[in-house]
Amino acid sequence: MNEEMKVVHLDGESLDRQLIERIVFDKVPVEISEHAIQRVRESRERIEKQLRDGKVIYGVNTGFGKLSDIQIEEEDIAKLQLNLLRADAVGVGEPLPQPVVRAMMILRANALAKGFSGIKEDTLQLLVQMINKGVHPVVPCKGSVGASGDLAPLAHVAIVLIGEGRAEFEGEILTGGEALKRAGLEPVTLQAKEGLALINGTQAMTAVGVIGLNEAERVGYAADMAASLTMEALQGIITAFDSGLLAVRPHKELEIVASRMRKWLEGSKRVTSQGQIRMQDAYSIRCIPQVHGASWQALQYVEDRLSVEMNSATDNPIILENGEIISGGHFHGQPIALAMDFMKVGAAEWANISERRIERLVNPQLSGLSPFLATDPGLECGLMVAQYAAAALVSENKVLAHPASVDSIPTSANQEDHVSMGTIGSRQAREIIHNSARVIAIELICASQAIHLEQVENELAPATKAYLEKVREICPPLHADRDISEQIEGLAQFILRDDTLTQTGK
Repeated sequence: MNEEMKVVHLDGESLDRQLIERIVFDKVPVEISEHAIQRVRESRERIEKQLRDGKVIYGVNTGFGKLSDIQIEEEDIAKLQLNLLRADAVGVGEPLPQPVVRAMMILRANALAKGFSGIKEDTLQLLVQMINKGVHPVVPCKGSVGASGDLAPLAHVAIVLIGEGRAEFEGEILTGGEALKRAGLEPVTLQAKEGLALINGTQAMTAVGVIGLNEAERVGYAADMAASLTMEALQGIITAFDSGLLAVRPHKELEIVASRMRKWLEGSKRVTSQGQIRMQDAYSIRCIPQVHGASWQALQYVEDRLSVEMNSATDNPIILENGEIISGGHFHGQPIALAMDFMKVGAAEWANISERRIERLVNPQLSGLSPFLATDPGLECGLMVAQYAAAALVSENKVLAHPASVDSIPTSANQEDHVSMGTIGSRQAREIIHNSARVIAIELICASQAIHLEQVENELAPATKAYLEKVREICPPLHADRDISEQIEGLAQFILRDDTLTQTGK
């Protein structure tokens, strides 16, 4: 990142999820770095030299997939690339959200900037200009099996570069050509290899994964904070979070969660010690470091895989620096597919244990508090059905958490006989993350209500009290039954975008 110019230089090597978020949401402009441009030019020259020498190259002067043994005449090479985009733009379903599309474009530009794909410089520059000027292709969310890359989603991006397809510009859905025109851009004419270079990669699953990971991190911090407030509402036993105790099972994430919660609960008059009120808490309280910590471990694995993928060349064939062109399998999404399934489980577990804490808050037999945290139980239902909503969300998550990556199905007349389903997994992961944010929001509301009914705000730790004030700005305490569905959703959206806890909780 060039701080003076406030421009992200894509070089195929140094992109991370924080930079992607700045480009996607803050609209920080991007450029291809000078040394990356040189690599792109050299890669293009290698393709053209091979063609001048009469070499047969997969996807350049042959058909694709099962049709790879069919050689294409020289005069039809450009048409081959055009036909590829038109044939592969067969996605279905609702359009992917604009942030995901922007992330796809950034990731594809970064992969092409590595200089192993044979793209022309002007084609890559048009993709970059579309990012900077806000020309966002309309990309249906379904239709990728995540093996020969995300062919359908990326084809919907690429086809706009030639003036076809559809794109959103300044809030209006237009033809690709009209969107480019209004942005002051000209479509390109694709040459040999370029269509394949634009669509053969894992950028759809990776884009959803990166945005989902950023959101999941925030959900994780919010889960730790919600658990802290619930500890105070229920006078939880902090002794179980002792650093000496956790050191005998040295998974570092367990101690990180416990340390974070000890820090946030410092100064609280509500948490208790072992034996002070009772000897043990239920697992949903006592085992917070073990359960939350394991989810944080899952996220670390996901981050490791995505960090590699977002700076990788994932198309086919690959043009090596020595001039050799090799057809391999870098487009296969399995490394990301497995990571997405792991993220699904990790995020779902935050919601699972949160729902159990919600039950402890609203159930008078477990909490000793007013039934369902109502101000006038019987006449009022209080937060009874808020727990139902949490239960519904965690049950839905359990269905979504079924691993997508184990469900391969052959394509292309069995030439592509094992596929990753990574794009399905990434979409499911983000849905689970959003559901989990809603469950955490419900726990925060329940803990807030319990603290309100007990009138113990002044006994809270400074850190938890400050966060409670943020929660109550969105959902004030209930003085009578009222509709809080919009407030649950508003608090969930706050969780997904707020970085307060990521800064204070490290």
